[in-house]
Amino acid sequence: MSRTWILIADRSGARLFEQTREHMPIILHTTFEHPAGRLREGEIYADRPGRVHDRMGDQRHGVGREEAGVAHVTAGFTREMADFLRTSRLNHHYDQLVLVAGPKLLGGLRQALDRDTAALVSASLPKDLQEVPEHDLPEHLKEVLELPLA
Repeated sequence: MSRTWILIADRSGARLFEQTREHMPIILHTTFEHPAGRLREGEIYADRPGRVHDRMGDQRHGVGREEAGVAHVTAGFTREMADFLRTSRLNHHYDQLVLVAGPKLLGGLRQALDRDTAALVSASLPKDLQEVPEHDLPEHLKEVLELPLA
């Protein structure tokens, strides 16, 4: 029996669905909350960047951060998701994987996957469907999954 997992994610969380056979409905398997993904840049780095003196003279300037706060928090979440998918693959919990997320997050998730897990990705959809109610998902996923007609 073929098991397809469908990961629908945004930076504040994810829902993982399972489809056990083609033309069967999808079933919610797990939800992942990532409250830090809801924070805005100013809330992540509440203090101002550090300041330094120039080597020559008495001028000072701010020191920037190499990675913006939101991007850093999002990258951490994509790594967590990739680790979960890798462990689940090693435990033979699914045979195929469908990734659904906004374009930027989807790209980060693809980069975070190891080679063997990435090989199980049968389709991806660059759409943010995290807030779409479960009963409306089949309409949005019909281009990447074989789902029953409603």
